[in-house]
Amino acid sequence: MVEVTVTPQSSLADRPVQIRVQGLSPSQLVTLRAWLKDEQGECFQSRAFFHADGAGEVDPGLHAALGGSYSGVWPMGLLWFLQPDTLFRRLVKRDVAGSPFRVRLEVFHGLCLGSDPRQQPLASCEAERWYVGPGVQRVPVREGRVRGALFLPP
Repeated sequence: MVEVTVTPQSSLADRPVQIRVQGLSPSQLVTLRAWLKDEQGECFQSRAFFHADGAGEVDPGLHAALGGSYSGVWPMGLLWFLQPDTLFRRLVKRDVAGSPFRVRLEVFHGLCLGSDPRQQPLASCEAERWYVGPGVQRVPVREGRVRGALFLPP
């Protein structure tokens, strides 16, 4: 049974995570896809193609992506190379304290270039990427012409 995991499942956006796929056939060609919807409903996605190792596993931190949104060994490549479906959009998190970005990770058999809703992933999981840690207090700053936010640790 194919399984994709993200460890830790919930983390701060600037912290590394480990993405692993297990249960594949040795040397099986797969596509790993990451996608999320931002606060305006805009979809951002990335994909990378891999050959599973002899144990039927894929780890982007150990195995080189053969192509897609990037190539080579990039442990966080699927998260760093997210691109908008609509040109000229930027991935921006406005509500940094209230909710995380929920990134969906999926693994497909073979090369998957599109996002055909009829194509079912072999496995999927979800990761939460928070921008503010637990207990951090956000204080709005308005002094003269200065506008901003001060984030105070617990």
